[in-house]
Order: sequence, then C-alpha cells, then structure tokens
Amino acid sequence: MAKSVAGYRCTECGWQSLKWTGRCGECQAWGTVEEAAPSRLVRAGIRAAGYGGNVAGGAGAGRLGGGPVSTPAVPIGKVDAAAASARPTGMDELDRVLGGGLVPGAVLLLAGEPGVGKSTLLLEAGALVAASDPVLYVTGEESAAQVRLRADRIGAISENLYLAAETDLDAIIAHIAAVEPRLLIIDSVQTISAATVDGVPGGVTQVREVSAALTAVAKERALPTILVGHVTKDGSVAGPRTLEHLVDVVLQFEGDRHSRLRMVRAMKNRYGPTDEVGCFDLGEYGLIGLADPSGLFLSRHHEPVPGTCVTVTLEGQRPLVAEVQALVAASYLDVPRRVTSGLDASRVGMVLAVLERRAGVKVGKADVFAATVGGVRLTEPSVDLAIALAMASSISNLAIPQGVIAFGEVGLAGEVRPVAGTPRRVTEAERMGFRRAIVPAGGGSPGERKAAPGKAAKEAPAASASRRSSTGRTLKVASGGAIEVVEVEDLHAAVQAALLD
Repeated sequence: MAKSVAGYRCTECGWQSLKWTGRCGECQAWGTVEEAAPSRLVRAGIRAAGYGGNVAGGAGAGRLGGGPVSTPAVPIGKVDAAAASARPTGMDELDRVLGGGLVPGAVLLLAGEPGVGKSTLLLEAGALVAASDPVLYVTGEESAAQVRLRADRIGAISENLYLAAETDLDAIIAHIAAVEPRLLIIDSVQTISAATVDGVPGGVTQVREVSAALTAVAKERALPTILVGHVTKDGSVAGPRTLEHLVDVVLQFEGDRHSRLRMVRAMKNRYGPTDEVGCFDLGEYGLIGLADPSGLFLSRHHEPVPGTCVTVTLEGQRPLVAEVQALVAASYLDVPRRVTSGLDASRVGMVLAVLERRAGVKVGKADVFAATVGGVRLTEPSVDLAIALAMASSISNLAIPQGVIAFGEVGLAGEVRPVAGTPRRVTEAERMGFRRAIVPAGGGSPGERKAAPGKAAKEAPAASASRRSSTGRTLKVASGGAIEVVEVEDLHAAVQAALLD
C-alpha cells in the first residue's frame, strides 16, 4: 500500500503539490505554499474500490460492477426543461444580468469590495422574492438586529423573509430544512465554517468544503443559492480558484465609493449572457435600477470645453453614452506623469503614442491626465478614438463642437478600425440628441452593414441621411435624417473631422 503524503497547498488559490515550492504553480504568488494536513478520507484509510460483485479476471475483480444510480439516463429530447426555467427576482437590472432571473438549483457568487452595497442589493432582492415565496437570509458578518435596521431603512420587510445569524454549516442546513425556502442567501461564505473540516473560517480548505456542501444542498433541493464573496486587493474573488468553478454564476458588483453609481457584471453565467451589465443608483433608501443610465456619464457645459469628447460604448446589448476628458499640461518633472481614472492605463499610453507619431500631434514632455465622468469604467477598445480626440483637443486648445460623438478602435499604424454594433451606437447617439458621429469606415461587421440599410428601406424608405467619409464620398445611412455620420479611415482624418471641419 502506498504511503499517504500530506502535500502542500497554496493559501491563495488552493493549488496543491507533493513538494514544497517557493512560488505557486497556478497563481504565481510567492511564499503562499504551506504544508497541508492529509484529508479526512486519507486519515480514515478510505481507498477507491469496486461496487459490484466479483468479475472474472483476477486483480481487477470487483471494480467493474458500478454502483446505484440516482436517476436513470433518458434521451435529451425527453428531459423536461421547464423545471430549469429562470424565475424573475423583481429587480429588472439584476434579472437582465442573470438572463431572466434565478434558475432553480443555481448557485451564484456575488463578489465586490467592502461597502459597495452587496448586502443591500441582496436584501432588496430577497424581500422582492419573499413577496411570493419564503426566503432564508443567513448573515455571518452582522447580527440579526443590524440587518433589521438596514431592512427598515430600505423598506425590505416581508413576512416570508427569514433571517438567521449563523456561522456554522450544520446549523445553516438545519435552518434550510426547517424553513424550506425558495431562495437562500449566505452573507458571506468566508464567515461560514464546518466543524469537521480543518482550518479557520475563510481559509482555503474551509471555503472550498463549505461551498461544495452548500452547492450539493442547492442541487438536491433545486434551491437557488446566492453566496457573497470577498475580494482581494487586486479586485479578484478571494478564496480558492475552485470556488469560481463550483458555482454556476459569478457576479461582480462594482462602484466607486465616492459615486452613487453601482454596476453588476456577469463574469461567468451558465444560464445566460456574460456581457450584460446592470446599473443601479445607490441612495439613502437603497438601490434604484437605472434603465437608462447614459445621462449620468455626461458633464454639463454651456459652451464646448477643450479636452472633452463623448463616445458610445456597448455593455452587452446596451449602448451607453459616456464622456472622456483629457488634460495635457506642461510638466516640471523629469518623467512626465500619465494618470488615468476609469480608463485602461496601457491603452491610454498606446493611444497617446499613436497620436503623436501617426497624427502629428506633439505631446512632448507634458503631463497627461485622462478620466471618465460619473465613475464609469470604460475598457472597450471602441473608446480609443474618443481618448485620442480628447487629447488632441486639449493639446491644441480647440474644443470639439457640441453634438459630436466618436467611437472606434485605434491601431498602431494609425488606422481607425471598425467596431461591433455601429448601428446601435449611432441610434443611441441620435436618441440622446447628438447630430454628428465620427465612426470608422465600414460601419461595423458585414452582417450589421447589410441588415441596417434593408431595415431602413422597409420602415422609412424616404428618410436617409448623408454619410461622408474622409475622402469626400457620400453614402446612405439608416438614421432618419437626424444625424450626420462621418466615416474616417485613420486617426489624422478623425482629428481633422473633429477639430477643423
């Protein structure tokens, strides 16, 4: 019989190794690999064995019989899919991200920074679901009285909303059996511990075992379960990496603590899209869903100001109008500063280099500051053109006229590349009152370019506006005649169209 080896485990991600190493082989963290005690199964001497009777063949006898099955295998066409249909929570923005609502038996992980509003979001969602079905809210970080005070403040009081302040896994399972809820909320999974598992609450072993046990209960009872998770200082979900693999949905709750805007993003979703975003306004009396948040990301100026440019970004299927601001000032340091807020610093640096080399806009040794309005974070490549135009506007001290929006990806050769969803972006800009759009030549994917004119010809055959390119040719665009679309092929043409035309 082979001798059991305790092995070593990374305290950050749960990676295991038979030998000690100074650096984790998965998350690449230094000094996090520690000796791990043998599992309970190894200590008990349990080994893999066969389930069936004796099978002729010597050493392999008894291993081919198999064991009992919970349900027989059936053809996929005969499986009832209605049992897995999503049930709305009553929060439209949350349901948008989930793909329609909560699926029975699904396990969700909601992660976010401390104080961003995770408990408030789930308490409101639990109260809405409790209007028709019992909900069990388990708090391990606060007392029941503290949660009640928050519920009074945001109006989340319901007779079917049950509250339990527990940190023991066995006690939570007993509460589930007694209440028989239709929704289980655990706030948070890092505070729950199992008495039969080694380690402290929040440790790698405890989090993994507790999550596995709650997932098994959720699947057995077809019980939607939401786990609140902490995040590390770099914004990733705390605990072992296997935690994200165990759950069905991983949601990220984001927001600047100095801003009222909150966003829910799906990082993983087995039942819906992973590119949707839900927007909320966090106020004194809780969270309010924002069906049309575009106005929050624009500043209010009576006259155009140099260094600002408005763009349209796509968050899933939702176009959002946002403003990019840039300030280029003389530097008194040996190394000029490059400061960003709400933008990808590496892309801003790349756009700055392309702007100077390909478009002839001289930056020199100047400090560059780039930011977004309203606390929104823009990471889509389509924001490149707005960043470049805002910088060019600040350097030349020429303001982009009001009513102009721009979007497009900027390449290292200075070209402006097409982006997906151009018709939706232009339509949203027109709805928000913009009258001119600077877009990449080509107008998006071939499918979009083919579908948009056909749809316009059917709905409004006589209403079309002229679309000008940087070469002066005229094209037709399905815009109802209310917005002028200017196509550009490179960054130099875009700067001319925005500042000189």
